[in-house]
Amino acid sequence: MADTQNPLRGRGASDNPVNRFEGNYIDYDLDEETGEKPSPKTQLIPDHTKSVIAYNKSEDVGFNASINPYRGCEHGCIYCYARPYHEYLGYSSGLDFESKIVVKYDAPEILRKELSSKNWKPQVIAMSGVTDIYQPIERKLELTRGCLEVLAEFRNPVGMITKNHLITRDLDLLCELNEYQCVSVTVSVTSLDKDLTGVMEPRTSRPKKRLETIRKLADAGIPVGVNVAPIIPGLTDHECAEILEKAAMAGASFAGYTIVRLPYKVKDLFKEWLEQHFPDRKDKVLNKILDIRDGKLNNSEWGTRMKGEGNFARQISDLFKVQTKRLGLNESRRQLTTDHFIRSAGNQLNLFGG
Repeated sequence: MADTQNPLRGRGASDNPVNRFEGNYIDYDLDEETGEKPSPKTQLIPDHTKSVIAYNKSEDVGFNASINPYRGCEHGCIYCYARPYHEYLGYSSGLDFESKIVVKYDAPEILRKELSSKNWKPQVIAMSGVTDIYQPIERKLELTRGCLEVLAEFRNPVGMITKNHLITRDLDLLCELNEYQCVSVTVSVTSLDKDLTGVMEPRTSRPKKRLETIRKLADAGIPVGVNVAPIIPGLTDHECAEILEKAAMAGASFAGYTIVRLPYKVKDLFKEWLEQHFPDRKDKVLNKILDIRDGKLNNSEWGTRMKGEGNFARQISDLFKVQTKRLGLNESRRQLTTDHFIRSAGNQLNLFGG
């Protein structure tokens, strides 16, 4: 990691830490007039992988299969645990992660082929298991919408999670899936402070728009919940109760939470970000994270990595339980079903000239 940089407008990270596999530092040229680093423009890089369904082996993740047309994420959330995945592609977990987006342009076509295969066992597919499927470039490319069209065609259930109001664009497909009990949506809300959100999650929808997203989905009859995530001790933990209350008022029927995770170089990026934006709170935040992570900034052990451990973690857990019970959240949750799955409506119609 280079010396602390000035914040870059519209980006979460301000630098590119060294790739842990290749040991290379990727710098950006200084602006000749200002002498400062400009915010890099987003680059789209084609992904030619032959499969779009990924399978999860983690014991504490609630899904087996997932799809995502994008690797890397323009949202630029500084704390994002997915940043280190970009290093497997030869990039950095810093600015590269949020500016070099690897795109599966043929994701809908590949998904149709995989769901048509006799080897596919119908099951719930997660979307946004790692990076957000409704990041800004989706407005133009519509690859997530294309995948939803395929899932609706096959009536294959899907669980979605996003921080972006853009999901409301696809209400028609969500309603179609919902007719067959095949969709559930979770909206992540980290903070209700729009200024904090602006520097912590620079290209996401602001809190007001996320609550509006919950309201629009709920009004359309879509099962929708809120994920208070990640909770950042010393920075956002005091907002947990209010987030749950406002989400419930908007129509959320279920809720979950996670504690911030800082794997690999994300620790350095996060510390640098705190120094830039909240130097007066930096030590408090880091010390509280150390307290819930057994003296480390990250603990990747299954079973504890999502919620943390120790007294402060228990306080958050207890608060969450009390508030969700008070608000009537998590009382019942409609289960998604594969009962209506059809191998391919499109192929069947083609047999009859449809």
